[in-house]
Amino acid sequence: MTEIKTCTDMTIEGRSKYIRLVCIAGLIILADQLTKLLILNNLALHHSITIIPGFFDITHVRNPGGAFGFLADQSSTVRATLFLFVSSLAICFIFYFYKNTPGTHPFLAAGLAMILGGAVGNLIDRIRLGEVVDFLYFYVNDMHWPAFNIADSAISVGMTIFVFHIIFKKMPA
Repeated sequence: MTEIKTCTDMTIEGRSKYIRLVCIAGLIILADQLTKLLILNNLALHHSITIIPGFFDITHVRNPGGAFGFLADQSSTVRATLFLFVSSLAICFIFYFYKNTPGTHPFLAAGLAMILGGAVGNLIDRIRLGEVVDFLYFYVNDMHWPAFNIADSAISVGMTIFVFHIIFKKMPA
């Protein structure tokens, strides 16, 4: 027997899809902003707390540029304009992809929500501070990974899920 969905059922299904988006993105934004607030209030700029010696520190740094310091040496006006534009465009693309992601692709939808939460978390920093607060710092001997934050982590995980769907042809038709 086939299940017939009424308009009311589809509306409820559509609403729950966007409730999940708001919950996932909202939790990421909340965790990102709370951890950054803790860093701003409790750790002086360029100071560190060693968590795992020789591997992981909490280090308060600021990134005026994009990923890996991209455009960090450009003027603040150029950076602000470019990052506001790129962030807004990315958020529009995320909403477009999310809208077109069926319920049969929950991991893709979660990945898109993670990207959204991370993008908004870093955008809040750019609007509020003119730069992004980073604090998670991993290293082994002389090999150092640039410091990052919760928003960066969410974007990375979300993009990994998105790329996985593209590479393995799991994108919705």
